[in-house]
Amino acid sequence: MSNIVERTWCYSGFIQGWRAVAIACLLSTQILFLSAQPAQAKSSERIIENPPQLDLRQESIPPILLTPSSVAPAAASAQAEKTFDLNIEYTDGQLYNPATQRYDQVHLRSYVGTDTSPERPYVAPTIELNPGDTARISLHNKLPADATCTDWSGDVNSPHCLNGTNLHAHGLWISPTGNSDNMLLSINPGVSFQYEYNIPLDHPAGTFWYHTHRHGSTSVQVSSGMAGALIVRGDRMPSKNKGTLQTGDIDTLLKGVDAQTIPERILLLQQIQYACLDNNGVVKVQKGSDDDKVDAWVCDPGDSGIIEFTDSANKSFFTPQTWAESGHHTSINGQILPTFKAKTGEVERWRMIHAGVRNTISLEFRKRKDNVPSINTVSAAAADNYIEQHCTGDPIPYHVIADDGLTRAAAWETTLTTLQPGYRSDALVVFPEVGDYCVIDTSAPAPGSVSQALESRQLLGVVKADVGTTVSGDIHSYLTEQLVAAAKRTMPGAIQARVVSDLKNGLKLSAFVPHPDIPDGEVTGTQEMVFFIDTTTTPVKFEVSNAIGKKFDPKPYDPKRVDRTLTLGDVDEWTLQSYFASHPFHIHVNPFQIVKILDPNGKDVSGPEAVDDADGHVDPQYRNMKGVWKDTLWVKGSTNNQPQGVYTVVVRTRYERYIGDYVQHCHILDHEDQGMMQNISVVLPSGVDGATASYH
Repeated sequence: MSNIVERTWCYSGFIQGWRAVAIACLLSTQILFLSAQPAQAKSSERIIENPPQLDLRQESIPPILLTPSSVAPAAASAQAEKTFDLNIEYTDGQLYNPATQRYDQVHLRSYVGTDTSPERPYVAPTIELNPGDTARISLHNKLPADATCTDWSGDVNSPHCLNGTNLHAHGLWISPTGNSDNMLLSINPGVSFQYEYNIPLDHPAGTFWYHTHRHGSTSVQVSSGMAGALIVRGDRMPSKNKGTLQTGDIDTLLKGVDAQTIPERILLLQQIQYACLDNNGVVKVQKGSDDDKVDAWVCDPGDSGIIEFTDSANKSFFTPQTWAESGHHTSINGQILPTFKAKTGEVERWRMIHAGVRNTISLEFRKRKDNVPSINTVSAAAADNYIEQHCTGDPIPYHVIADDGLTRAAAWETTLTTLQPGYRSDALVVFPEVGDYCVIDTSAPAPGSVSQALESRQLLGVVKADVGTTVSGDIHSYLTEQLVAAAKRTMPGAIQARVVSDLKNGLKLSAFVPHPDIPDGEVTGTQEMVFFIDTTTTPVKFEVSNAIGKKFDPKPYDPKRVDRTLTLGDVDEWTLQSYFASHPFHIHVNPFQIVKILDPNGKDVSGPEAVDDADGHVDPQYRNMKGVWKDTLWVKGSTNNQPQGVYTVVVRTRYERYIGDYVQHCHILDHEDQGMMQNISVVLPSGVDGATASYH
């Protein structure tokens, strides 16, 4: 890009608090890129498409540290060794804004790879891998220079190095060290670096994702749309070995529906919180009939929306309150309020990834009336009223088969599932009748939402179902029939009867669960963790404690401190709480299994029929979670900085295969940037008394 020197001066201004400099830079940025803005797109129907797939590079594998001259063309790499390129650069694009019924021009950081769509640049290309692959991903940071990436003397838990970056493979079971899934690296502007992911042969097939994770710039960059799907596809059939079940990949069963692989939607849900500024550097807004209430942030023709502003005294872009105030919609694959084309009776696999930093998404589908106004005109402020008038059908059931990429022991029939930041949910969806269906983010109670306030219903899009196959009976029976037929087509004879019997008995998927349960007798130790926000300090501190109760001792993140030293081969039971607000807990490398979730009265609300009514509201997000494997989980907290009234989440995890340093943190990414994170070090056992790691 041009104007590198000017931009370097701008970023220094942002970081050091030179407000006048920052405002001048932002205004000049909007002017600089007017000529490069894309043409206005039609605001009619936006058909949803899967993100583009990142193609293999057709050249040799370069050294770890690259220079432009070190990359030479050569023959394509072998099938099991896949090499990719991702550029990080500023991109000019546009996002539809229903509040003004026009496209806002935006200038944001983005991942750019093969086939990245110029009309949808803020959704990264999908990376597809298989168990046993070696993936080499070269990350080229083409953002302008940023002095704070190499010379930062301020608080490490304040936004800085906004143009520094790295790469995190969220949910992958791979090494956290060296040039593997190492989020402790900083790939600064002008630097290229090659990551190497060695996917083990027994890695679960499933839905994962990748995103930037450089402490200090994570929320700014992910809010720009710097996130993409990472799909591990498997072809391992379940089998029996001396009478013992060897589980396989759920993909092998789903390939058999209707004698072919079922239609698949890869859906990245993102909150891109851009803003346009006036001559005084204040966010431009649109107000409704109540002049004191902001309906939406808006951009005038000729403006360019940005995500640069980090001065919390002047409306930081990264707080719960400003996401609601912005009036922006959750985008799906870079589209706002898109249209999904479907056929009745067709079983679809929806791979849903909450790749945003804000907003709890509670997904449901409701039949829409005929001959109603287009959703293109529905602003966030008007969405609840639109749903009330036009999306009046009963919610249709669908079946969740995997959480965070890990197949469940049984498909869960539900009409609503909750996606918190970092979550993934694989669901089998069938639309039973011809017509339109509203895709709704239904209301969430305050303790169950990122905003800590009751969230009103929002529209995510609309499904148009055309004539396909007649759905006989209820959806659960219909899906069971389809999957049983698929099992008879695809499963080998030695295991077929077992799989068919399981499916007929409550859509059990025991032949496809990737990890064995962790029984009481396998647990070797315990860990405790508490999230905490200290509001008595200036600035507010975002902290984590290693202990609950009397030993509660929260600390903000320190990159030089190891907070927990764990031993390879151990199996820990973790007790998780939050003493102020609620937060999604995420830990890298090893997933965990949910043992129980206790409400403030000690009632386990993780069972299939559990109802959480401790706060007077029904929050279904913990229902049917017992025994489920995940890597990210919502921890409900109190509202008064006290341990009273909190939920207690109990999970178990094995430290298998990998040693090294990695992190656990709140996946509200601005909380992580502000210090709600810990360093973990997994080490070899000491060998005293002959002790050895149980996994080699």
